[in-house]
Amino acid sequence: MWEELRPIGREASTGGYRRYAWTAADGELRAWFRDQAARRGLRYEVDRNGNQWAWAGDPAAGDAVVTGSHLDSVPDGGAFDGPLGVVSAFAALDVLRERGAVAARPVGVAGFADEEGARFGVACLGSRLSCGLFDPDRARGLRDADGVPLHRAMERAGLDPDAIGPDPERLAGIGAFVELHVEQGRALAGLGRPVGVGSVIRPHGRWRFDFRGRADHAGTTRIEDRRDPMLTYAHTVLAARKRARLAGALATFGKVDTEPNAVNAVPARVTAWLDCRADDPDALDALVAEIGRSAAERGERDGVSFTLTRESHTPGVAFAPGLRDDIAARLGGAPALPTGAGHDAGILASAVPTAMLYVRNPTGVSHAPDEHADEADCLAGVTALADVLEGLACR
Repeated sequence: MWEELRPIGREASTGGYRRYAWTAADGELRAWFRDQAARRGLRYEVDRNGNQWAWAGDPAAGDAVVTGSHLDSVPDGGAFDGPLGVVSAFAALDVLRERGAVAARPVGVAGFADEEGARFGVACLGSRLSCGLFDPDRARGLRDADGVPLHRAMERAGLDPDAIGPDPERLAGIGAFVELHVEQGRALAGLGRPVGVGSVIRPHGRWRFDFRGRADHAGTTRIEDRRDPMLTYAHTVLAARKRARLAGALATFGKVDTEPNAVNAVPARVTAWLDCRADDPDALDALVAEIGRSAAERGERDGVSFTLTRESHTPGVAFAPGLRDDIAARLGGAPALPTGAGHDAGILASAVPTAMLYVRNPTGVSHAPDEHADEADCLAGVTALADVLEGLACR
């Protein structure tokens, strides 16, 4: 399975992956998921939000145990973030069959749509829509960098964008969701353990900063006559770094767009996206507010207007304690790990008991081509996931 996925969406110049939602690469990945379901005789379906499902047993029976993750990537991302959880889910079902385990509850594999939000800017969009945590009309109007709206991209992929929205009946039929994911850090390497259990996801979100000034000639416009939004943006980046460090939080400007985007022109507009994460919601809100005030104050000095828009927000998530502790005990006291990274499991926690397993990442690199997990640790993750599914779903 890993070798089949390896070439899909890979960018030769960087070695990373560009697997964006509702693109040709995404279509190949979705076809691969459907084929894996067919190979195992699983019931395959796509829900109203484009999330994929493969079922052993009848999901209508309720109290299902579901595992899985996502197949899309960030720009030039690594091979493991997302796909490891989906591959391991199918592999864990194979292990259960080899063991002769008999399920007393339906068991499903899920592949969630647009988890990374790389194309339309909203992370975990498929699971957010299903849980009623994102407005369908707003979702349909989201646009990518080329101006293509989400509803058009979904139509081109053969889906009905008018149907997207909350899916409470499906969620009500799920008794537990367990997501396996490559670790996005190095905690397990220091503990000498191949697999850990998720404890909490710290609060995080994405905010759009719009700076508007006035386009001018770079060679003829005096410095004192300029209304340069790039200057205001640069100040804001430095302010975000300083304030995050003082607050013991994280603030990252990782995406920026400018207009007219010419070397010899003062920009008319700069739009940048802030990723911010903190230990508690109040600290997160306070940090973003401070960064926003700094941008506004600097903009006033520079003759630049500024607006701040929250595009997505995920409150802190504590995974279901009973489920988490049961899994940790089942895995021989697997260590509990907090994370600042968002996941579909964190979104689903608003409606379903959820848990996470992490597979050791020796370098801690994530969202980059060097992201890695050793094969032996990946296989240990499959065994751990199979043990968990057997304990939850089988007689």
